[in-house]
Formats: sequence, structure tokens, C-alpha cells
Amino acid sequence: MSIFTGSAVALVTPFKEDGAVDFEQLKSLVEYHVANKTDAIVICGTTGEASTMTEEEHMEVIAKCVEYTAKRIPVIAGTGSNCTETAIKLSKEAQEVGADALLVVTPYYNKATQGGLIKHYTAIANAVDLPIIMYNVPGRTGCNIQPATAVTLAKNVKNIVAIKEASGNISQVVKLAQLADGCIDIYSGNDDQVVPLLSLGGKGVISVTANIIPEDTHDMVQKYLDGDVAGSLALQLKAIDLCDAMFCEVNPIPVKKAVALAGLCNGYVRMPMTEAEPSSVEKIKKAMTEYGVKIVAE
Repeated sequence: MSIFTGSAVALVTPFKEDGAVDFEQLKSLVEYHVANKTDAIVICGTTGEASTMTEEEHMEVIAKCVEYTAKRIPVIAGTGSNCTETAIKLSKEAQEVGADALLVVTPYYNKATQGGLIKHYTAIANAVDLPIIMYNVPGRTGCNIQPATAVTLAKNVKNIVAIKEASGNISQVVKLAQLADGCIDIYSGNDDQVVPLLSLGGKGVISVTANIIPEDTHDMVQKYLDGDVAGSLALQLKAIDLCDAMFCEVNPIPVKKAVALAGLCNGYVRMPMTEAEPSSVEKIKKAMTEYGVKIVAE
């Protein structure tokens, strides 16, 4: 059974002006997504700025998200690291605090061979009982999970059940779908490629843009799965300019500004992230306004 079908939000982590995690706003965000059709929450991923958190903060944010969500939708905890032992430790702790599944990014900076990836993911999976989504985002990590590697892992490690495909390479996903023949769930990791991934048998999307258009992102997937391909495509095409705006600077800078403009939470980021440039802010505002997302704060 799939961890989720539909739209999982790659949730931003709200910070206070002094850099501390704003748990009151985090609770508000969880309630917003539960009420607006989001099918799962990915906490402490790239968009959640986990790379700037201490291990203690990382676990507290996951634990609070689990508490606030109260099993109404799955919580998928980001626990990846470029150190296998660290990833194992984080994964065990996320299981202990009640996460429903794990999102594990490939090793970054030091990278890994394909054989190394098999050993890395197998070691993490064997240390926990939770289902694991592998996260393939070579543009950020410099490390690509080849289709044959993903399939080998899915077929040989019982709790490696899915992959978030953010390579942007549709041909690679086609090959993955062919080799997998249904043995692994595929989620789009690119908001502008949801419908193409669904057409290849994908189960949904782990979405940045869902931070501000959760209901439409859910509907984009659900319409496709219900057979309304035209309706799904219409939502995909409508969202393209908004998706582009969410990546006009490095993620999560633009989406942090967008959630602040929408009045969902403040937009503070942690260094080395910085506030969006004025030209980017204008692009974000324009895309939000044209889409129909109300701007309530500056």
C-alpha cells in the first residue's frame, strides 16, 4: 500500500525573527493543510531548511509535527544525511517520535557510487521499520539514483517502497517505470511535472507550491487518478507560472516569501539562505495574483 496518494506538501519551517523555530505557526500550518486537502506532510526536508537545524531542533520539529497532525494524515520525516550513520540515527529517532514514513535524500557533497547507494539505503532501511521514500535530486546533491539502482533496492529491501523523483529527466523516469513494473511508488519532486509523472504511473507529488495552493495541488492529482485527465492538465498548466516563481531563487527562499505574503506564517529564513531580492518578490507577487492567491501581507 502506498504511503500516500495525491499531494504531500514539502512544508516550510516557520522561524521567529531571532531564528528560533516558531512552533505556534507550525501548528497553524499543519491545521491549514489538514483542512485544505493536503494528503501528507513532509517535514524537515529541503524546503523545511533541515540542513540548518541542530539535531535536537530537527527531532523536535518532527515530533511537534506528529503531535499537531494527530494521525489525520501521514507525516513523512526527512532524515537523510551524507553520513550513513547520521542518517540511521536520525531515522531511528524519527521512528521513536512517531513519524509514519521517512524521506531519505541521497548523500550530498561526498556523493556515492551506485553500489554505495545500495549499501547506504539498505543500511538505513534495515535499522528501522518505517517505509522509506528515496529522494533523488541530483541538482542539489550531485548524486543520481539510476533507475536500475532504485529497482534493485525496491525489490530487495522490503521497506524501501517509493522514490521522490526530482531529477527533471523524464526519460530517466520512463526507464524507471519500465524497469520497476509497479514495484516502487513514484512521486514527482518537480511541481511543473506532476501530470507527466502521473502518466507514467506516479502516485502523486511532494510539492513546494502546495504550501500556498494545497487544494489545487491535491485536485491536480486526484482528477488524473479519477480519469479527468483534461481537468488535471488544466490545473497543471494554470500553475506553471506560479511554479516557476517558486523557484526564481534557490528553494525555499521564494516559497518562504510566498507563505508570508499569503499570511500563512512569517517568511524568515536561516543563513545561508537570504531574503528574496526585490525583483524576485515582484515576480512572486505577480504570479500569486494572476493565479488567484490573495496577498494579505507585505
